[in-house]
Amino acid sequence: MKKEFHQGNRARVYEAMKSHSLLVMFSGTEVRKTNDEQYPFYTDRNFLYLTGLDSKEFVLLACKDSEGQVKEKVYILPPDLMKERWMGERIKPEQAAELSGIEDVAFVEEFGADFHRLASLGNYEYLYLDTYRAEPGDRETPAHKLCRRAAVDYPFLRIENANAIVRRLRTIKQPCEIAAIREAEKITRDGIVAMMKASKPGMYEYQYKAVFDYALGQHGPQGPAFPSIISAGRNNFYIHYYAYKGQAQDGDMILNDVGAWYDNLMTDVSRGWPCNGTYSERQKLLYECALNTSNHMFDIIKPGMDMEEVDRESHRYNAELMKDAGILQDVKDIGTYMWHGGSHHVGYDVHDVVERPKVLAPGMVFCVDIGIYHEEWGIGFRLEDNCLVTERGCENLSAITPRTIEDIEDTMQKGSVAVL
Repeated sequence: MKKEFHQGNRARVYEAMKSHSLLVMFSGTEVRKTNDEQYPFYTDRNFLYLTGLDSKEFVLLACKDSEGQVKEKVYILPPDLMKERWMGERIKPEQAAELSGIEDVAFVEEFGADFHRLASLGNYEYLYLDTYRAEPGDRETPAHKLCRRAAVDYPFLRIENANAIVRRLRTIKQPCEIAAIREAEKITRDGIVAMMKASKPGMYEYQYKAVFDYALGQHGPQGPAFPSIISAGRNNFYIHYYAYKGQAQDGDMILNDVGAWYDNLMTDVSRGWPCNGTYSERQKLLYECALNTSNHMFDIIKPGMDMEEVDRESHRYNAELMKDAGILQDVKDIGTYMWHGGSHHVGYDVHDVVERPKVLAPGMVFCVDIGIYHEEWGIGFRLEDNCLVTERGCENLSAITPRTIEDIEDTMQKGSVAVL
């Protein structure tokens, strides 16, 4: 993303802030994995969305005065030759300014004094922080620590929710974001097609994952957008499965829920295929129900449609198809075979942190995920695509990945990919 993208995002956040306010956003800190190792660092997505800076322990500080004028400053890690020798080169001030469009760059050691000076002036009434937790037990972040400290040291500052502002912006994707998702879709397609071509009875789930990872690795170092879900046979009935220990038996369906990212934008795509390359009659029956339901959704999704109707209608329509096929006796029993919804938004996160909309609007990107799990038949799979809402309807961004029975079987029967 160009710096203008991040500058525009910050400008919209500043516009939404009250006058006499401070904003502090943190990039985050490492989490210890074991004695002398940290988990790979993952920059806070809201910080990245606003700055374009991908590094630990950075801080964004902005102040908005009574006339609406904003001053902003970003704090980065200082040079440290010994640490850089071990861990790699750190971002330099001029690089941070070029990436973010923030001219005032300082080292992170200065943040505490600068914040104290501004907070103590008496000119500011509000402090915007991103203290969002997905679960109450989630670990404390630097924002939570500053929130607690501010309550004691600066009780006159009223805490405001920066997360709500940013997630509102992230709900609508800008053209550069959509362009990046399109590139990520191509990479995802390459990974899924590689697995299809390599597929055969006796192949282990970890081998499918290795094929996918290798294909993505040809496009850059980022790799999968999220931990890949790849399973075979009975393991398909575990919705979020990461063991990769199962072995595909002749006739088993391969379930995969995978994605790539490009320029920090992510995809989330699922396909299901028989490991031997030929759908059985029962597999065809169920897959056609999922495919026809998905196609129906892409025919009707448009601006103004209720967001909640996406899941409701996909379940209703699939229930009718499965009843007509003799699988269901009563459409009310669709929960026997459809265990989850699937209309989460996609963007800087694979389950994008957005303001869940009441109605659809152009620029939204979310998944249409049709999962069917027939335990009695031993068939479970998902057909998941990424939907872009357009001015008059929608577009299936992941339609470039084979999704019909004919296209999948044809892909699997053409060429081959060596199993690593």
